[in-house]
Amino acid sequence: AVRYLMRGTGVVSLVLLTGVFVLGVATRRRGRVPTLPRFATQALHRSLSLLAVSFIAIHVVTALVDPYAAVAVADLFVPFTASSQPFWVGLGALALDLVLALIVTGLLRRRIGRRTFRAVHWGAYAAWPLAFVHAVGIGSDTATPWLRAVGVACALAVAASVAWRASAPPTDPRLRVPRGARLSSSHR
Repeated sequence: AVRYLMRGTGVVSLVLLTGVFVLGVATRRRGRVPTLPRFATQALHRSLSLLAVSFIAIHVVTALVDPYAAVAVADLFVPFTASSQPFWVGLGALALDLVLALIVTGLLRRRIGRRTFRAVHWGAYAAWPLAFVHAVGIGSDTATPWLRAVGVACALAVAASVAWRASAPPTDPRLRVPRGARLSSSHR
């Protein structure tokens, strides 16, 4: 039963992290999802983050107690030290370390300042791919059609959000090009 709980919470964690990533991108771009007010986007982002952390915690604890997983406490935080599948477990450890940094800076946001908070939160862009590759590489269900579909859907959602963000005009007013301005005179 523990093994199934570990696997299930791993999949749910990936789906929730995908939602957190997508909403984080949406929140950063213009501060909202086009159909939602800013406060609703931010509240949904925070709620999904808390839910993701809860499922990650269950995933980590069940990995520790599952005798087949053979994961020690140190393996959770020190990447690539696991006795079994050190590379895949190490990617999960790196993702966990980044998520923990995101949690700590989120809790200390008002004390550490906006610049430090944002610098650490750029780590979210690394946490998702690490978690994704960890899930694809270590998951015993990765060959099943349903999990492949979940993985593809998560990857497409992240890719679409990144493309959407990249298509936005810069949020820094110093980088914005005035309306009607040309990039160069050679494009006439």
